[in-house]
Amino acid sequence: MSHLIATFFYIGHLRPAPGTWGSLAALLLGFIIIQTAGVYGLCIAILTSCVLGWWATAAQTKGEDDHDPSEIVIDEVVGQWIAILPLAIAPQPFEISFWYWLLAFAGFRLFDIIKPGLVGWADRQTGPIGVMLDDIIAGLMAAAVIVLVMMSLS
Repeated sequence: MSHLIATFFYIGHLRPAPGTWGSLAALLLGFIIIQTAGVYGLCIAILTSCVLGWWATAAQTKGEDDHDPSEIVIDEVVGQWIAILPLAIAPQPFEISFWYWLLAFAGFRLFDIIKPGLVGWADRQTGPIGVMLDDIIAGLMAAAVIVLVMMSLS
């Protein structure tokens, strides 16, 4: 069960760039969650995935040298869902929201890959908390960018 969760239903085994595949899957599922369960549903999904992701990552990396194997993508799922949270809170018309969704994806992936500031610090932490935390922070940074763009355009 931990492998299923950690790899987000085996999406983490897709190559190349499993983190990008995990983020794309999260984007699609996040859209469905928002459409069916709204902002509260997305918040529940984020919190549940944080807890299950920490547990699954701990189980998958126990006794291993690599504390953050590339097939573990539940952290990208959580980070991507955090990045789209502003879009659930303040929905926009489709012709505008498409660009925000694209920005949420690109911004999260950029922060996750280049690891600026706190993202890099969190990435250097060992154990499952470090695996999850860098993507949580990258998601928060991407969400902040979206909020700033939304505010500047309103």
